[in-house]
Amino acid sequence: MADHTGKNARKRAQRRVDTNSIKTTTLISFVVFALFLVMILWGLSNFFLNRFYERARSQEIINTAEALEVQFRQDRGNFDSLAVQTAGTNGIYIRIDTDDECFIFDGTREVEGSDAFEGDVRRIKSRLSASPSESISETRRDASGMGSRLVYASYIKENGADNILCIIAPLYPDQVTVRILRNMLIYVSFIVLAVSLLLAFALSVRLTSPIEKLTHSATELSNGSHDVYFDGGGFTETKELARALNKASYEMEKTDFYQREIIANVSHDLKTPLTMIRSYAEKIIDITGDNPERRNADLNVIISETEHLNKLVSDMLSVSNIQSNNVEMHMETFDLVSAAESVYESFRVLESDGFEMHFHPCKPAYVVGDRTRLTQVMTNFVSNAVKYSGDSKYIDIRLSRSTKKVTFHCIDHGVGIPSDEIGHVWDKYYRTSANHERGIEGTGLGLAIVKGLLNLHGAKYGVESEEGKGSDFWFEMETVRKPAAEKSAEDTE
Repeated sequence: MADHTGKNARKRAQRRVDTNSIKTTTLISFVVFALFLVMILWGLSNFFLNRFYERARSQEIINTAEALEVQFRQDRGNFDSLAVQTAGTNGIYIRIDTDDECFIFDGTREVEGSDAFEGDVRRIKSRLSASPSESISETRRDASGMGSRLVYASYIKENGADNILCIIAPLYPDQVTVRILRNMLIYVSFIVLAVSLLLAFALSVRLTSPIEKLTHSATELSNGSHDVYFDGGGFTETKELARALNKASYEMEKTDFYQREIIANVSHDLKTPLTMIRSYAEKIIDITGDNPERRNADLNVIISETEHLNKLVSDMLSVSNIQSNNVEMHMETFDLVSAAESVYESFRVLESDGFEMHFHPCKPAYVVGDRTRLTQVMTNFVSNAVKYSGDSKYIDIRLSRSTKKVTFHCIDHGVGIPSDEIGHVWDKYYRTSANHERGIEGTGLGLAIVKGLLNLHGAKYGVESEEGKGSDFWFEMETVRKPAAEKSAEDTE
């Protein structure tokens, strides 16, 4: 019963509209925008229609008056027919006053009698006579304030006579026109709302479709499935996001693989010395305890294996500190060539085992860094060269200087690195295939430590290798001036 109730609750939650979703937000935004447009249209029609009509109507009447003036001067015989047609078509009152008579063409059907506009005509003619211009117009409103009209007057000079043209035109739209406009506005409002809803739905689907695909793929990735592909759709932003997520998925898959590898490697490296320690401890107890010579030999084996364990734990701790940016650095100015020479001298003891060690220094090159850490880097490079030198047992340590740069090289002519593995040698937990083929000890953390330390120094680094021909591990740092204290010491000597 409780499970059934929980399912119903989940279904109701799914049916509930998510007001924060892109789809809902887009739909609401478009609807609000459409309603805003409709409100503007209705507001304009209610508050500005009459004013706009008055302005447009006034300009039209003035243009009509100018055309009538031209017609009166040029073709007096056809003027009457044009005036009758103009008055009827435009619904206006036209009057021509000459010296002898008065002509009236009344197209305002609401007016009864020819003297309805006599008061307006007298006032406008009076203003025209007092005005320096050839024409004059004014807008007059009814006492009720509901209607207005344009009163226009101008001189038509002909053969020395000052004829006067007067035009009176209503400036308010008739009720039929207003009703038609309002009906049309209702249709336009519904069309705007419908188009807005369709556009909002189409746009929301287009926007959310790639995001939903990315979310689905991300959910699969979070559940441990690395075999997923992120599709960003047709948008630049979602494509960039998909590209970043695909790269993250690849890096996570690679990291998981390396972690499995290191667990296997570390387990093997821990199991072997622990087994040896246990075996030799039991041997001392059971067999060699009373034989000092054999007991000491067995104890040396136990000490050697514990040192190997200590090295393994130290490497893992170093990687952890570098990852958490918890490495304490003691920066100083020192001669990198001198530090490299001390590393070379520490490995010369291997010459008794058949190794051929060569050191090619350059002029003193001073750098700013942690001498101990950079010595650790060079020691790791030489140690790797010893491990992978193969039968040649040839190690070449070189330092070269260029403009404000010094480069350290450690070269061997051993097994080399396969071309498809060179890009991974700096990754933590990574061990080349040569490790497994030749049984070479190592945790795969040494070069990851080197990478972290060189990054902390801002140094460039790399490796050039060819399988079966050897490798060249190198790093490059900027040089600085020789410290003043060392200059003074040399001058004293």
